[in-house]
Amino acid sequence: MNRGNKGVETISLLLSYKVRFPKRITLLRGSGECRQMTQVYRFYDECMGKYGNANVWRSFTDIFDYLPLAAIVENSFYCIHSGLSPEIDRIDQLKSLDRVQELPIEGPLKDILWSEPGDGEGWSPIPRSCGYYFGEDMTEKFNYRNNIKMICRGHRLAMQGYSLDHSGLVATICSARYYYYEGGNLPAVLELDDTLDMNFIQFEAAPRYDKEAARRVPGHFLGRE
Repeated sequence: MNRGNKGVETISLLLSYKVRFPKRITLLRGSGECRQMTQVYRFYDECMGKYGNANVWRSFTDIFDYLPLAAIVENSFYCIHSGLSPEIDRIDQLKSLDRVQELPIEGPLKDILWSEPGDGEGWSPIPRSCGYYFGEDMTEKFNYRNNIKMICRGHRLAMQGYSLDHSGLVATICSARYYYYEGGNLPAVLELDDTLDMNFIQFEAAPRYDKEAARRVPGHFLGRE
């Protein structure tokens, strides 16, 4: 929740989907879903501007603490916000992390929400940032140990909506059009068919809606329909 000026509406919609379709929607925690980052960027100010106090912001950030860190699709696709940690060899180790808290400044919880696939081998700290660059050798070991096909992540801009690293073992997916209002990128999503074949679907931004029409209350809410 640290990009754009519709963060409240976005997270409210996603949580509504989760309530309506609890077995079909999985929301994962990212590096932006914490108190520190929502104050550094726009979300705290957005809540203050729209509601006049910090109560709504506090409620959302309390929810963020409970979001799961990862998901596995069909025992083959490991979905996580950012990457790997030198302290996590097996996915089951995530269960032992105390995740219901504000994100710490170091450790495996920080790593998996900030680390990036790198060009070299092994682990190297990301300069002036959090987490590590992890090499293709680390990806191969992690995928082999956990018997998974691919790591699916977000966290960074992908100009075509997606990018593949480490010989196709890591997919970065960016579903936001004009990321942070200046990227000029295409958004994309990853679709899996019944045989787990992958299809990256690129799409354009939704057309701008009529703001005046959007402000008008539909008649059925007023008892006219």
